[in-house]
Amino acid sequence: MIASIRRRLTYSNTIATLALFVALGGAAVAAGLPRNSVGTRQLKRRAVTAAKLAPKSVIAGKIGPNAVGPGNIGNGAVTTAKLAQGSVIASTIKNGVVTTNKLTNEAVTAAKLAKGSVTLAKLADEVAPLLGTLKPGQTLRGVFDVGGFAKGEAGSLAREGVSFQFPLLSTPTATVLKEGQTTANCAGLGGGQTPQATGGNLCVYLTGSTNLDAAAPLTAEDNTRLGFGLVAKAKEDGAYSASGQWAVTAP
Repeated sequence: MIASIRRRLTYSNTIATLALFVALGGAAVAAGLPRNSVGTRQLKRRAVTAAKLAPKSVIAGKIGPNAVGPGNIGNGAVTTAKLAQGSVIASTIKNGVVTTNKLTNEAVTAAKLAKGSVTLAKLADEVAPLLGTLKPGQTLRGVFDVGGFAKGEAGSLAREGVSFQFPLLSTPTATVLKEGQTTANCAGLGGGQTPQATGGNLCVYLTGSTNLDAAAPLTAEDNTRLGFGLVAKAKEDGAYSASGQWAVTAP
């Protein structure tokens, strides 16, 4: 009988029989594994792939502290819908993270501004100081027209006071310029009739006059950080006047 079996053995049916025993044995081993017998040491590196994870099998309770870092989160993965209410607070936001380009139009409203959060120091230089003193480098401008009528008294005087819209920190240096005159600190009227003055200077530009004293047609007096006074002097009897523009720049 043994000789008969030997005659029937071939390479192919021998290999097939061995494969059947291995398959049955592997299934038996897998079926006979006790519960919780396969741990992290029995898993090969990278054995658990995304395709082998059941939907929603990885939840917050199964992720260790610091297991998910910035490099593990895809672009656009964290959306508004995935943020818990109250999860993003001031203490969890890094300094400088929320910049102007990350704010949508009308995102910062009056209701979201803390009381006293918008101060003069946070206003741009071109913004007028709504309260307080004129900020360094800012300029105030205005016009003047002073005069009177002289009768029977040579050298009659007419006075006018000018107040600054906002006070300065200190008294500026006043310079009165005749028509067309300029200095280093008073560069003229500029384009569009815009009187100029460097920091710490008050420049008074005479642009029109009638019957004024040639030597001292117009002078400034009582100059303070709050404003200044102008004096026009008549040349002879009759109407006399002085008009023009002024500019003062805070030091």
